[in-house]
Amino acid sequence: MKSAGPIVSLLAMVLVFASLTPNFVSAANLQAILESAAVPAVVAIGMTFVLVQGSIDLSGEGVAPLANILLSILIANSVTAHDLGAGAIAVALAAGLAVGALNGILYAHLRMPSLIVTLAMWLITLGLAALLFPSRQPQILDGGFVGLALHKHLGLSALVYLAMALALVAFIVERRTKLGRIGFAIGADEALVRLAGVNVNVYKVGAFAICGCLTGLAGILTAAQIGVGNPLAGEGLLFPGIAACVIGGTLLSGGRGGVLHSLVGVLVLVTLRNGLVQTGANPLLQKAIEGVVIVVAVAASTWHLRRKTRVVK
Repeated sequence: MKSAGPIVSLLAMVLVFASLTPNFVSAANLQAILESAAVPAVVAIGMTFVLVQGSIDLSGEGVAPLANILLSILIANSVTAHDLGAGAIAVALAAGLAVGALNGILYAHLRMPSLIVTLAMWLITLGLAALLFPSRQPQILDGGFVGLALHKHLGLSALVYLAMALALVAFIVERRTKLGRIGFAIGADEALVRLAGVNVNVYKVGAFAICGCLTGLAGILTAAQIGVGNPLAGEGLLFPGIAACVIGGTLLSGGRGGVLHSLVGVLVLVTLRNGLVQTGANPLLQKAIEGVVIVVAVAASTWHLRRKTRVVK
């Protein structure tokens, strides 16, 4: 029951908004909430693997645009002559994976703070995205790729189903593999894990590589949504991704939480924004209201852990 705070907060929010505006619980609006949650969920899933180890990855708003631009100039587009098809997706994913792995190597092997390493990588990858951006904005001409966001099945796009499938796979990796289990152990007591003879650095690099790859995927999915390459495609992804994890109960100090917790946090954030729009809240006050709700939700969900919570590494 102690970890049910985020779900209770989500349900309470739904009840409040439903009482204020009947349209909030309509099928169309619930579908809109799921569509809005798809890309943030992919980011939050990747971020969870890093946070449970007590580390943090701030490079998301650079990695996502880099993957977005690589995808948009290598798939059929209006600017370059390249048309690698699915190969463009593979290249963009590989770029995210490589950046994430590099983050992990610098952090784990050079013993640099993850906050500093990934902050620098954010700037580097954002600069690379701007450098790769052609003279004019590339419009994606591959109908099958753009159709991932446009075509609906049972009212939902392929992006939502992809996010759901990723969540299932990530949950299995988190609970059924050494990578997931040792990740929690590292976050709880890294020194003890090292004493047990575990090569901690391998699991740290693995977590960052997963995070980088999924952040790159978020940039690719954003390209499908907007239909163009944009070096600012990652803007606004970082804070909701981290906030969603924390709201859901994944501690910044590591050792607690998980993928499902972070997904609940994503739904809390997306539902809050949708509800504020549906109820006609003043746009100038929406950010302030979101901030207050985030503080209250995090305090409520981590109150019982306040004696164990440590400062982020």
